Amino acid sequence: QMMKFAWDNYRQYALGKNELRPLTKNGHIGNMFGGLRGATVVDALDTLYIMELEEEFQEAKKWVEKSFDLNVNGEASLFEVNIRYIGGLLAAYYLTGEEVFKSKALELGEKLLPAFNTPTGIPRSFFSLCSGMSWSWGWASAGSSILAEFGTLHLEFLHLSELSGNPVFAEKASTSQLLNRVEKPQGLYPNFLSPVTGNWVQHHVSIGGLGDSFYEYLIKSWLMSDKKDSEAKKMYDDALEAIEKHLVKKSAGGLTYIAEWRGGILDHKMGHLACFSGGMIALGAEHAGEERKRHYVDLAAEITNTCHESYARSDTKLGPEAFRFDAGTEAMATRLSERYYILRPEVVESYMYMWRLTHDPKYRQWGWEVVKALEKHCRVEAGFSGIRDVYTTTPTHDNMQQSFFLAETLKYLYLLFCEDDVLSLDDWVFNTEAHPLPVNHTNFKA
Repeated sequence: QMMKFAWDNYRQYALGKNELRPLTKNGHIGNMFGGLRGATVVDALDTLYIMELEEEFQEAKKWVEKSFDLNVNGEASLFEVNIRYIGGLLAAYYLTGEEVFKSKALELGEKLLPAFNTPTGIPRSFFSLCSGMSWSWGWASAGSSILAEFGTLHLEFLHLSELSGNPVFAEKASTSQLLNRVEKPQGLYPNFLSPVTGNWVQHHVSIGGLGDSFYEYLIKSWLMSDKKDSEAKKMYDDALEAIEKHLVKKSAGGLTYIAEWRGGILDHKMGHLACFSGGMIALGAEHAGEERKRHYVDLAAEITNTCHESYARSDTKLGPEAFRFDAGTEAMATRLSERYYILRPEVVESYMYMWRLTHDPKYRQWGWEVVKALEKHCRVEAGFSGIRDVYTTTPTHDNMQQSFFLAETLKYLYLLFCEDDVLSLDDWVFNTEAHPLPVNHTNFKA
């Protein structure tokens, strides 16, 4: 019902735009997708299909067939276009077998390749869909590339190679040689790397934004390869060990959290984005030896519990963008600029994985609390909106229904209450935008 409400309002007021602005009842285009349109359509395809919203799925498919134009000339984020558009189209193709999704994914995939034309082959953050020129974020130090961006292409690009028969995609997205070679401070991967020299640019490490999905794609690359990509598995195991050694902390109140690391100094904050890590660690734990498995499932449960506390301690029962553990504060945002909630999925994503891997009923209970809070505080007359402050029961809305709300937040909530065989974790791996890609049960190796 929530998905139908979110989609119907998008269709009515913003179809073809990237996102719905539910208060003003119009569409938002934004500048992340370089002139591509319909981000919400492509992000919602697989969710509509899985939820059996047949009519709505057909509307979305028709838009992709008739109106989705790839001949645009704007500057796009390689990362966002890959996880939302390529991921969404691939998942829709694998779920339905409809050729239109495959051909659009491959056509768009071709347009992403020029972004890799750098001295190291590590792509820059932005590229022009028209000229293929690429450049980095203005704020990223010394024109560096971002770990979570160049490290979050592998799953999708392997499938592009598999579907096209062209190994170039898989070759471009493989950064493992370079990353294995470069010295890692304390075994940790900093967030910024120069696409020119292939060296780290500054020593900031985070499992939240800028770093997050790099780690997720290591374990998922191994799972998607039907557990054959041992290099990815080893990189994941080593990274997790370093993270646990240097970044995992316990607060005075007994909450386990993952701090951020700036050149050796810990910043005791955890971002909402880092809350995916409970689910990731649980997923990785499934395949460790018995003793390690127990240890990692416990760690995953503790981190997921901390993220639940960040929700439980707010007045709206929704969590802030970042929360801190210092000066007597625990699991609460202390800065005004970190008190917002933009319909993010990471916490319910971890609930879904924890439920599937432990079947502890508290995860469904926690998920239901989120459903009620979303209905109460984020549902507006024409869709769902983020809120500016989770610590007030009369929040101001930010007038944005993010495409990932339909792709991820509602999908993970739905799967939390489904039987385990709906998108079974044995057969599907979710990309970082919650688009399911099939586990490769054949021996394809790019």
